[in-house]
Amino acid sequence: MLGEKKQLMVKRDLYTDPTFPASDTSIFFDYCTPLAQFRGEISWLRPKDICSSPRLFSNNLQDVQVKQGILGDCWFLCACVALQKSKYLLNKVIPPGQPSWTDESYQGCFTCRVWQFGHWVEVTIDDRLPCLGGKLCFSQCQTEDLFWLPLLEKAYAKLHGSYEQLWAGQVADALVDLTGGIAERWTLKDPGRSVEKEKTGMVLEKAVFRRLMNLKEQCVVSCSVLNSRQGASELGEFHAFIVIDMLNLSQVSGKEIFLLRIRNPWGRRCWRGPWCEGGQGWSQLDPVVASELLSQIQEGEFWVDEEEFFREFDEITMGFPVNEEGQLQSLYTEKVLYHSQNLFGSWVRGQSAGGCRNNSSFPTNPKFWLRVCEKSEVCIALLQNHRKYSADWAGRIKNLTRLAEENLTLTEGIQGKNYQAVGLHVWKV
Repeated sequence: MLGEKKQLMVKRDLYTDPTFPASDTSIFFDYCTPLAQFRGEISWLRPKDICSSPRLFSNNLQDVQVKQGILGDCWFLCACVALQKSKYLLNKVIPPGQPSWTDESYQGCFTCRVWQFGHWVEVTIDDRLPCLGGKLCFSQCQTEDLFWLPLLEKAYAKLHGSYEQLWAGQVADALVDLTGGIAERWTLKDPGRSVEKEKTGMVLEKAVFRRLMNLKEQCVVSCSVLNSRQGASELGEFHAFIVIDMLNLSQVSGKEIFLLRIRNPWGRRCWRGPWCEGGQGWSQLDPVVASELLSQIQEGEFWVDEEEFFREFDEITMGFPVNEEGQLQSLYTEKVLYHSQNLFGSWVRGQSAGGCRNNSSFPTNPKFWLRVCEKSEVCIALLQNHRKYSADWAGRIKNLTRLAEENLTLTEGIQGKNYQAVGLHVWKV
């Protein structure tokens, strides 16, 4: 009886987050996504109510697959793979030593860190998670007793105001938020596709792509489908995938072929191309090699050749590697970028929003000087603080920025207004 009473007291004292409650206000924003069909059906459970022995991590984090639920946040889940590749980043985003479910000091809460506009900010949540039928309905690990991923997703949703606010986004944005670094995005060039595809961003040539893939063990490589009208319908629309591996192989004929292993966050196999299980593509390889490659794929993974890859996928996104000392490495030279600097500014209508070079007001745009004393690599990235946040977090991030910059503040009164196009020019003087 005394033991039962103690358990009830512990359960009663578990932390409940008043700013991100276990209710529809934390799930929905304006009911404008397919998530709205589950209104009133989602319940909230703690990990101990979902499985008997919940764990935060596994012994080998890289073996754990991230799996998407009914929330359209594949872009965020692809970026989470960065934490599986770097112990430094994992400890930065999910600080170690936090009491979990087997600890007497467990209080039902966890703290995560997210990089926001030049600063790491802490987000504390309770561990009540959205469920349908007693099971997690948003992100989860393929190994169902692991909970680092749904807890991090909840912290990210809290930062943005609701889970629904995470519906649709850019992998590059999430990579910056989870690494504090830089992400690069390219359009995949395929001579057989319309030139319209090449207008969406920098075009990535195959030779450069092969060189970049040498960094696949150190950073996230994600590929995206923008629409399926011209491609394979089973890949979906506006969906992001993870590139796991790339191999240079010899066919039976002696010709060279590049194969890529792709992971779908949906967690189920969807590809019906020549290199699917039982596909005709495997006849081009030695049977022993083919059998070995087929044995490597897990649920949700599939192989494609390089030609298929450039034909079916529209974009590729890569995050700059971050070493175990927390230093950024170049995607292009693989060298450590030892020095970094955040510079804050603002475009204010009538003062510093000078527009493009065609305008006489162009010189009024914010200017920053960089003196290069010796031959070296310089990476410059522009980040605009334009994403939607909960009212509480928008104020906190703004205050952090104001404290850091002192004299430069973000544009006031921009809520609800359309953002104008911005740009970045680098001039040698």
